[in-house]
Amino acid sequence: MAQQPTCTCSSTTGPAGPIRIIFPCAGQANTGQLTNLAAIQLTEEGYGNIACVALLAIGAEGLRANAKKADEVVILDGCPMLCAKKIAAEQGIIPGQHIIVTELGIVKAGSRDYTDADIEIVVSAAWEGSGRTEKLERNGKKPGQGGCGCGDSCGGSC
Repeated sequence: MAQQPTCTCSSTTGPAGPIRIIFPCAGQANTGQLTNLAAIQLTEEGYGNIACVALLAIGAEGLRANAKKADEVVILDGCPMLCAKKIAAEQGIIPGQHIIVTELGIVKAGSRDYTDADIEIVVSAAWEGSGRTEKLERNGKKPGQGGCGCGDSCGGSC
């Protein structure tokens, strides 16, 4: 009997850092593709873990529960259509950080019209907390109280 594959999206980061789930819109335009590439890079860098916004859209209970338990949900939308944010809202998920690629100065165009520098702009925006809607708390500690890993202009040492 073939083994059923398991979904690893929304697993957590290590105990030292905040638990973040990253939902990229992954749309077909360059800006949507950038959200996916940035989310992959952020996952590889240990910032958080990429999760499937399509799975969230169908109301996957486990993913929804993990997102609600996370310290921070990061939504990466490619353009002002805000598809990923709207999907999250439909499932009762409120982002702690919401980044819109076109607001970072990247023009929406064809699906292969991006550079490595564009990916880095999106990744840096997440690490810097430029889309943060509220201060991230970790174990009751706010930025500046140590150990939060918030990326809030503290270089990771707040």
